Amino acid sequence: MSDTPARPASAGSAPPRSNAVVAVLAFAGIVVSLMQTLVIPIVPELPRLLNASSSNTAWAVTATLLAAAVATPVMGRLGDMYGKRRMLLVSVVMLVAGSVTAALSDSLTPMIVGRVLQGLAAGVIPLGISIMRDELPAERLGSATALMSASLGVGGALGLPAAALIADNFDWHVLFWTSAALGVVAGVLVLTLVPESQVRTGGRFDLVGGVGMAAGLVCLLLGISKGADWGWTSGTTLGLFGVAVVVLLVWGWWELRVGQPLVDLRATARRQVLVTNLASVAVGFAMFAMSLVIPQMLQLPSETGYGLGQSMLAAGLVMAPSGLVMMATAPVSAAVSKAKGPKVTLMIGALIVAAGYALNIMLMDQVWHFVLVSCVIGAGVGFTYGSMPALIMSAVPASETAAANSLNTLMRSIGTSVASAVAGVILAQLTTRFGAFSLPSQDGFRTVLAVGAGAALLAFVVASFLPRQNAAGQAPGSALPAEPEPIPASAKA
Repeated sequence: MSDTPARPASAGSAPPRSNAVVAVLAFAGIVVSLMQTLVIPIVPELPRLLNASSSNTAWAVTATLLAAAVATPVMGRLGDMYGKRRMLLVSVVMLVAGSVTAALSDSLTPMIVGRVLQGLAAGVIPLGISIMRDELPAERLGSATALMSASLGVGGALGLPAAALIADNFDWHVLFWTSAALGVVAGVLVLTLVPESQVRTGGRFDLVGGVGMAAGLVCLLLGISKGADWGWTSGTTLGLFGVAVVVLLVWGWWELRVGQPLVDLRATARRQVLVTNLASVAVGFAMFAMSLVIPQMLQLPSETGYGLGQSMLAAGLVMAPSGLVMMATAPVSAAVSKAKGPKVTLMIGALIVAAGYALNIMLMDQVWHFVLVSCVIGAGVGFTYGSMPALIMSAVPASETAAANSLNTLMRSIGTSVASAVAGVILAQLTTRFGAFSLPSQDGFRTVLAVGAGAALLAFVVASFLPRQNAAGQAPGSALPAEPEPIPASAKA
């Protein structure tokens, strides 16, 4: 893969140790990804619970999205510089602190502070993938990183029914006490069982680059996530997009000239990394379309003629099997990547996702239809998410793994944000009357599903431009830049 390969298998204790590392990191990834769906069951009740307007309480969701977008690349770079395990533990501590803050809140401000802190933990998954590259035997790396990457979807799918069950039967604060407890367990397990990597770059953190990226991403994602509420042609929305363009262009100029950039744009411009990141945006879009359509259709009143009148808990239980399918698909994805290369795995996964959406357009009358569709799409997402770390890690030196994986995770998040905005526009335009209310029409949902299928097919087309690869994910004859000499952990402690 690189000049610093994964550790070879050794006799004796290596396999059990590897199993523990994989299990702990995957668990930590699932715990962090639970934050995506943690508050969804109580969103309609938040104005009453926090004594605030619905537009203000929406920040309980938006704040986490923005914080995660900023934290993911920053924590990845800090992990490469100062230790991936150390930064992973810092992320888990922020998750626990945010959960406790939200659990103690009864007003809007501490709730938003808590949700920001929870979002700052988003770097756990790319950091975990990078730790695996440094610590696992080569033969375990493919399946382990596929599982870790899929944990982003697994946590989201499993979190919805769990959160709905807690919200229906306990005080809403229990949601956050539960996430705090899970975070503590994850932190203790990481501290006990996960070793610190010796592969570090050292150097000085690019503070200007960090501030510039944060400002650009916040403006971009804030415009995308709030554009429907503020109006897509409003001065605020257009102003945010304009500022984002200017700031990100200036940021790119700075990153190309600073000696130790936050993001190595020259590395990201390599064909394999660039195409993988572009495909990741499309895959993130395609995956999230399912999360927007299926729960709504399940919960709409059956009197509409197309809604199924199910509860939030039932909708979550319908979605949950997709998370288990993603987890089960991870080793299959790794096996296909080993045999044919991760490019083929990514293209297969994109086609499976597109097929799932096509199936949903035809089958949307029974609960089991949605279970089947979510499982098919989940299998495709498992394939695509499993292939991306292999593509990224085979194209960058080991000392840049965390930063490169973090940027790839950010690309998926941008895709999901765009999916939410596009679906919101479509469902707001294609409506039907139900009593005194306007509801999204069946044609509206079908249109979103068709757009999701189109995004998956776009990912397939983009992935076809990846260079021809061997089973290790490298283009024949390609070579990575020389790896810098690792800085011993003891020297950086």
